[in-house]
Amino acid sequence: MLPPRPGGWPVVGCLPLLGTMPHVALAQMARKYGPVMYLKMGTCDMVVASSPGAASTFLKTLDHNFSNRPPGAVRPILPTDMFQLSRKGEPVVVPEMLLCAMANLIGQKSLSRRVFATHGSESNEFKYMVVELMRLAGLFNVGDFIPSIAWMDLQGIEGKMKRLHNQFDGLLTKMIEEHLSTAHEREGNPDFLDIVMANREVPDGPELTMTNIKALLLNWFIAGTDTSAGTVEWALAEMIKNPRILDRAQKEMDRVIGKNRRLEESDLPNLPYLQAICKETLRLHPPVPLSIPRVSVDPCEVNGYYIPKNTRLFVNIWAIGRDPNVWEDPMEFNPDRFLREKINGKIEPWGNDFELIPFGAGRRICAGIRMGIAAVEYILGTLVHSFDWRLLEGAALDMGEAFGLVLQKAVPLSAVVVPRLPTSAYES
Repeated sequence: MLPPRPGGWPVVGCLPLLGTMPHVALAQMARKYGPVMYLKMGTCDMVVASSPGAASTFLKTLDHNFSNRPPGAVRPILPTDMFQLSRKGEPVVVPEMLLCAMANLIGQKSLSRRVFATHGSESNEFKYMVVELMRLAGLFNVGDFIPSIAWMDLQGIEGKMKRLHNQFDGLLTKMIEEHLSTAHEREGNPDFLDIVMANREVPDGPELTMTNIKALLLNWFIAGTDTSAGTVEWALAEMIKNPRILDRAQKEMDRVIGKNRRLEESDLPNLPYLQAICKETLRLHPPVPLSIPRVSVDPCEVNGYYIPKNTRLFVNIWAIGRDPNVWEDPMEFNPDRFLREKINGKIEPWGNDFELIPFGAGRRICAGIRMGIAAVEYILGTLVHSFDWRLLEGAALDMGEAFGLVLQKAVPLSAVVVPRLPTSAYES
């Protein structure tokens, strides 16, 4: 017997039921049909897991069966820059600054250089490209579920994706050419791309083409920028909304770091409340609200229900994080919940505690999980320790969501920052 399911329409199935916010629509359906729910999407089978137990069954017990992906269309100088804006009295457009900072952080680790020298038109174009790619990738493309009409590209997704990939190809080509021209400067101290280029040919294996290398860099930049930047933006918005939490975080950092220097990465293990804020943000505002889909290799059984071969699996991470059967007062932003001990220790986002799986779980867990968590803690901690935050006078804080592959704020956070440290700390 298949899992419980909502009714649908001829040909398109349940696609019209998802609306513009599929993670919310699916969470509402799960209240009626249960934590394992089957949907007919065009000609494709789809199953949605909406509880920790269901997620554990699919991603742990049946991990081997759901390891494939379905085919588809699809040290930063940030405090110094923000200090200059604060001196001019200009508000900070948070997502723009964060996306640029994350791109530069990844560029430094992979290419030994910052991607953007200044926050200008080039960085704004990159931000648009990343956000648009994530938006398009998060859409339920009709052609993916009804292959016979995929050639029509009814939603224009494939055409837009091709144009974006061409733009990214130009940007990556420029980066790689500049990197190759400076290879002699890194002799004896290679970076990530140097190592990849030096090992393009593997004995008894396929050669890495330039297309492969560009795809690797593209995945790194895309997966590592918008997700981390969005998490920091949501965390700052929640702290501005809850000044008591912001004040407590700053007091913790003042005790550990003092106010004569900026936060360093080695300080992070000594900042449990900051870590709790990051976990609470990942719970309430998971970067990817619906997990990147998997597809079953063979038929299987889950909770007594039959799951056919080639069924697409989505885990509703957003719904799990807001489930009152899992979390006490789930709609309250309360970092203290992660400072309380549970029976077997604290809940951590590493893929073992299925109440909190913002990076997925199992063998297809996000490969950049450690870098992502460290980057979010470091950048959020730096911003909170270095500045006081407040909204523009008379402005309201909009906490609405915009759906995509990555969960964005519908209205970007714009805030006034006031330095908390001596001028010398921002210039170091």
